[in-house]
Amino acid sequence: MNKINFIKKIIFILLLIIITFLLLNHYTYADSMSTIISGADDFISTGKGQEQIGSDNLKELSDKIYDVLLAIGIVVAVIVGLVLGIQFMVGSVEQKSKIKEALVPYVAGCVVIFGAFGIWRLVVILLQNI
Repeated sequence: MNKINFIKKIIFILLLIIITFLLLNHYTYADSMSTIISGADDFISTGKGQEQIGSDNLKELSDKIYDVLLAIGIVVAVIVGLVLGIQFMVGSVEQKSKIKEALVPYVAGCVVIFGAFGIWRLVVILLQNI
């Protein structure tokens, strides 16, 4: 019983501290309406002078990201497959059963990874035609 009362007191004190911190923070960072509007106008004028992002730049970036992530996915899948294969060849009967259990998530992961890349490529090709 003594331990429960101690925990209740600690929780009560922590709640009081949290409530105190929440009630004491009354900072306002609002400016006048003219300052807000002039800041927005400055933001818009800064954006008008800069180069616009074209669809060609976006496609090039998307292709680079696709290629890098696909290469990483292939490398990881091959390395994990090699490790599981070597463990399966040199393992005992118990280890082989554990490796067979590990093959299910491995195959599912490969399907998800390469399926996602296939969907990504399909979406990019379909959106190019729009």
